Amino acid sequence: MIHNNKISTLSPVTIGKYRIAACPRPLVSGRFVAQVSIASGRGSASTDRVMRFHDDFPTLDAAAHYAMAQGIDWVHATTTTRPQ
Repeated sequence: MIHNNKISTLSPVTIGKYRIAACPRPLVSGRFVAQVSIASGRGSASTDRVMRFHDDFPTLDAAAHYAMAQGIDWVHATTTTRPQ
């Protein structure tokens, strides 16, 4: 991911059928908002959930790390089998 000639060190992560990618965005204030894309499937059966979080962060990397952690937590919560 490149932002103002600055490259975020985070690469997308695949967990099972999900591909998780941080998508931090700059705010007018100079801070960053965390966003994460969670994609699954292929072709016309693909889905992509994008979540944007309320908190803002002082750096691109801080927002990216937060977004990745939230995406991974969401996938784990979604794929964990709950006892009946």
